[in-house]
Amino acid sequence: MTDFTIAFGSCNNQGIPNNLWNEILKNEPTVWVWGGDIIYADTQDMKLMQSYYNEVKNNSNYANFKQKLEILGTWDDHDFGVNDGGTEYIKKDSAQQLLLDFLDVESSDPRRTRKGVYYSKLYPVRDKSIKIILLDTRYFRTALTVDPTGKKRYIPATDSNGTMLGKMQWDWLENELKNSTSDFNILMSSVQFLSHEHGFETWGNMPHEVKRLKQLIVNSRAKGVLLISGDRHLSEISSVHVDDLKYPLYDFTSSGLTHSYEAYTFEPNAYRKSKVINVKNFGIIKFNLQSNTLTMELRGLDNVLLESITQKY
Repeated sequence: MTDFTIAFGSCNNQGIPNNLWNEILKNEPTVWVWGGDIIYADTQDMKLMQSYYNEVKNNSNYANFKQKLEILGTWDDHDFGVNDGGTEYIKKDSAQQLLLDFLDVESSDPRRTRKGVYYSKLYPVRDKSIKIILLDTRYFRTALTVDPTGKKRYIPATDSNGTMLGKMQWDWLENELKNSTSDFNILMSSVQFLSHEHGFETWGNMPHEVKRLKQLIVNSRAKGVLLISGDRHLSEISSVHVDDLKYPLYDFTSSGLTHSYEAYTFEPNAYRKSKVINVKNFGIIKFNLQSNTLTMELRGLDNVLLESITQKY
């Protein structure tokens, strides 16, 4: 029995046909969560960025899709405006408004006047509830440590000066988790949280921030925390045991919608619990609130099931 369904995905190049919108609808999701890279802009030209958003929004299949369910979303680097970009991007405030326009966010919404696109929404389901928390891993994120050897793009920082979320967002997230009474708390992070050995963007480039989020989840006593992510043009399900946490902490990655890492052969990830999916795909989370379980599914063209893991909380 499924009481609630979330669908999510990332990496949607407006110049490449997306053939998954109708397949996603077959799963009857209540909400779609954009995990970032809604468009590939990489520009300081806001008119050009807006035209790319319009290409997606005016696509007939997406227009039909968005009429059938609620749309939430955050950004990653390419819709933020610069590859691997962070707080230094000078057009981030203008880009923020364009993303919010695309998502049809009302003018009275706090995201219209505060810095960053982080947001949460509660979904009551009979006598229980699910909270979706969207993180912004771009607006406040400080510089990453470049690998001087050139073997990888980035390496983990050796100090604790950098930030993924910035003080204001960290304070907000602490409040969201500590005051949550939901049975499940789903955190969307555009970049992966657990997988860190690949040398690209990941929370693992700031180990102190990984430690901080794990500790916050434990201290908050929030129930059923699950991280979902994108960015990588491949998909996988990872998990780790965190001391004093009563359930395994999962990072469920789904990427990409229009293009994928088809040349993939192998990539290390000590936390991987699934196959690596390197074809176009989307993520589905099915909740059974009576048994307090959720099922993570990766699905592709023709709604084919590519991978599935069920976890009881």
